[in-house]
Amino acid sequence: MNLIVQQFMNGIALFFIGYMILYTTYLFLSVLFGAIRLYDKDRMMRLNNELKHDYYLPVSVIMPAYNEEVTIVDSVKSLLNLDYKLFEIIIVDDGSSDETTDELLRAFRFHQTDRPIQTKIPTKAIDVVYEAKINGIKIMFIRKENGGKGDALNVGINASRYPYFVTLDADSLLQKNALEKIIQPVLADERVIAVGGMIRIAQCVKMTDGQVLDYHMPWQPIIGMQVVEYDRSFLASRILLDQFSGNLIISGAFGLFKKSVVLSAGGYQINTIGEDMELVMRLHTFMLNNNRPYKVKYQPEAICWSQAPGSVQDIMRQRRRWYLGLFQSLTAYPEMLTRFLKKPVGFISYIYYWVFELLAPFIEVFGIVTIALASVFGLLNVPYMIELFFIYTGFGVILSLTAFFQRVFTQGLKLHVLDIIKAFIMVVFENAIYRYILSFVRVTAFIGYRKKGKRWGSIKRVKQKNV
Repeated sequence: MNLIVQQFMNGIALFFIGYMILYTTYLFLSVLFGAIRLYDKDRMMRLNNELKHDYYLPVSVIMPAYNEEVTIVDSVKSLLNLDYKLFEIIIVDDGSSDETTDELLRAFRFHQTDRPIQTKIPTKAIDVVYEAKINGIKIMFIRKENGGKGDALNVGINASRYPYFVTLDADSLLQKNALEKIIQPVLADERVIAVGGMIRIAQCVKMTDGQVLDYHMPWQPIIGMQVVEYDRSFLASRILLDQFSGNLIISGAFGLFKKSVVLSAGGYQINTIGEDMELVMRLHTFMLNNNRPYKVKYQPEAICWSQAPGSVQDIMRQRRRWYLGLFQSLTAYPEMLTRFLKKPVGFISYIYYWVFELLAPFIEVFGIVTIALASVFGLLNVPYMIELFFIYTGFGVILSLTAFFQRVFTQGLKLHVLDIIKAFIMVVFENAIYRYILSFVRVTAFIGYRKKGKRWGSIKRVKQKNV
């Protein structure tokens, strides 16, 4: 019996070693490739060799909001300082129960309008529409019946006037040149139908009129570990997958889309909490099914600063929601593997998200349980496990630090000595502890799935300084 158990444990150990080698190799290559690409882009900009233009494609900026009374006004004000000549702002209040509407009406000189909005995509009923014009920029504010984030975005699409729209979370701040940067892939190639921007943590930055004044690493462990996690995530796989239009996610916090294609695909789904990933996957399948040439791009120079959860409860709620959205999106499009297996988006992107994103938490938790069982049966090689843990963690620390400092360098941000020390501390804790806690959180995400499957979710916001 002991022999059978030992052989079983040996088999599991070989599986985990193989999985770790495969994952760390992919992560190493993607971070290395991302760092090289960002370095080359930075060098081109310093040599004034980037794409420049004297004309602007008109863009509609759509900001859905639900109970965002703390941040909504500052977010709108930040948009008024963007270095872009032709855009409109559409704010959609999805039936907030707080003072989101009151805050907007007090801050801006809106007037109620009876202008009809064409229903290109069916949505929940609209209660009232306000308009204003500030600094030559048209702002439309729509109050509607609660229907979820996807429904609020569809209302914004219906109300938009321009051929491209940008989605922006109500707790986010754009850098002054963000719209100019995110539109560049469209100007370079008319086949581009969607572009994702770079998301960074707002609690690290002080901004005025869209300009970064100061950057610092926070002492709060929850926020600090998210900083290094975001930098690694947005530097690594997204830049590598971008080489063949393989990204299946464009963050709802900041992304640009071609409106005609989104309308043809049916707009945002309202029966999912992963509406951002679901739309991108549907755009992929829509274009492939219709044999239409297209590209989905990622633009790391287009930067959006978004508030991260500041408490354990909030981050657990957020990550459960993200994980359920990932599950809903991947299971909704099995044709990525059955019909489009010969396409890179199928045999690379779709498999990557299944193996290293959806299944990874279960594999990691199963590994921890296996270690505990091995210890019970007296089969645990403690020195070997400790050595393996330090190698795996050390590798992750090196990759995370590479991504963090690369982002700081390419954005021209200045770090104080104390910030560097804090970055090292946060990177170690993120790789040694935080990631395994999140694995347990994701594994338990399916508890109460039917009740949580369509909710916006809420996270406590704090007012951003110097915006």
